[in-house]
Order: sequence, then C-alpha cells, then structure tokens
Amino acid sequence: MKLHGYFRSSAAYRVRIALNLKGLTAQHLPHHLRKGEQSAPAYLAINPQGLVPTLEGDDGGALTQSLAIIEWLDETHPNPPLLPKDPLRRAKARAFALAIACDIHPVQNLKVLARLRQLGVAEEKVTEWAAWANREGLSACEALIKGEKGPFCFGAAPTVADLCLVPQLANARRFGVDVAAFPRLLEAEAAAKEMKAFADAAPDKQADAE
Repeated sequence: MKLHGYFRSSAAYRVRIALNLKGLTAQHLPHHLRKGEQSAPAYLAINPQGLVPTLEGDDGGALTQSLAIIEWLDETHPNPPLLPKDPLRRAKARAFALAIACDIHPVQNLKVLARLRQLGVAEEKVTEWAAWANREGLSACEALIKGEKGPFCFGAAPTVADLCLVPQLANARRFGVDVAAFPRLLEAEAAAKEMKAFADAAPDKQADAE
C-alpha cells in the first residue's frame, strides 16, 4: 500500500494511526501542502480533490477521505476493532469522529485559512479564526464524552473517535488554544499517547517533518 500524505495533515495523521494499530505497513509518499504539491497533475489524477490522505492499494485502486479509509481498513482488517460492538456506542463513536472531521477540521484547515488571507484578512485574525473553530468544536466534544468511561473516548480501547481527537488537539495547540479546558479529552489523549501506534504516527516522527 501507498499512503499519500503530509506530516502535519491531521487527516493523514488519523490514517497513520489506524495503519499502525492494525499492524499494517504502507509506503509514505509526502506532498508538501504549503508548496502546493497536492495540486500537481499527477496527484490530481489519483485524487481529483487535491487533498490528503489518499491510500493506494496493492491492486492500484485509490481511496480518499480519512474516515472512509479508516472504515475500509477496519472492515478488511477487523482486529483490533476501531468501533465499539454495541450499535448505539458505534453510532456515538462515529458521531464524535464526524464532529471533528466534518465540523472542526475543515473550517480551520490550510485551504480555508489560505482563502481568508486571499480575501485580505489580517494574519492575526486568521489565527483567531482557527483558534475559535478549534475551541468551539472541542468544547462540544468534551461534552459528548463527559459521561463516558475512559480512559479512551469510549472505553478501555481506542476507537475512531480517538484517531480523530489526538490530531485535532495537536492542531488546537498549534493555534494557541488552551486545551486545559478539556480534561476529559486530555484523559483520552494521554491514554492514546502511551501507545506506540499513536506515538509513531505523530507529525514530528515523519520523514517529511520540518
């Protein structure tokens, strides 16, 4: 398998964690997002959105969108499972993951921040926007799992919720958000970071890290 990504991409970070948890190896092919390498014609032929990650299978087929890739990995390599067995808890774990992947991450990612700059928004305000998106979204996520037993988001083992949470907390810190306001999220993050699968997937451990 080949994983197209970028060391700082939180979406690619999620997939790296999933691959590690499943004990799978992939050739990592970096595309420097700040240099626009994701818009190269050769890459657009693989992923027309020009986004990372993209996972290419050994058969040459390509999968896009991190959560779709993670679910495919979970279905084709079911151990360890990345969703709870109980249908209700599965739905809750998915909802938590989607809250991050659909509602927080997209409005503070590089493409949106670049557009704000193009529209003449001052750099200070661009950073404030990103911090606001993280702060508001993570506050809701804190409430979503406040009553859930830990140490992970939904129990004693990591799920897709944790795969989304850890990279997003990294984003929040990068934009100056005081994450101490989210003790339940930090509990789940601390448990995750004790696992080699999460530690090895961290941005600073990647070959293309700057």
